[in-house]
Amino acid sequence: MAEQSAQQETVAVREDASGEWAGGFTVFAGIMMIIGGLFHIATGLAAIVENRFFVVTADYLYTFDVTGWGWIHLAVGVVVLLAGCAVFSGRLWARVVGIVLAGLSAIANFMFLPYYPLWSLLIIALDVFVIWALAVQGRSVPE
Repeated sequence: MAEQSAQQETVAVREDASGEWAGGFTVFAGIMMIIGGLFHIATGLAAIVENRFFVVTADYLYTFDVTGWGWIHLAVGVVVLLAGCAVFSGRLWARVVGIVLAGLSAIANFMFLPYYPLWSLLIIALDVFVIWALAVQGRSVPE
């Protein structure tokens, strides 16, 4: 009986610890979404105001007007920023929206690679981590 009680306490402690990990990752993902949204907004404004800021490489499959990319980044940035704020509510829908928007952000930055390659790769990596952090919430995290 004492062994069973000790095992139950150990399981409860592990569940609490995994919940803290997942909760910490969710808070981090929300903060990163807000920061990523601000980065998108800054990139979008730079492309709209001064479209010669970005240099386009020749012969890239996805060539778009830089000003058009500015508006896309501005819109994505505002939506990602708002979704990052919603993630703090702890609701499932906010996490699902966050995952979808981080995926769209990664796709947009993949297509933006010829304009700003290192920055785009950094944001793609950030988006992948945000997706992972939001997806792990509610599951046990391995120790």
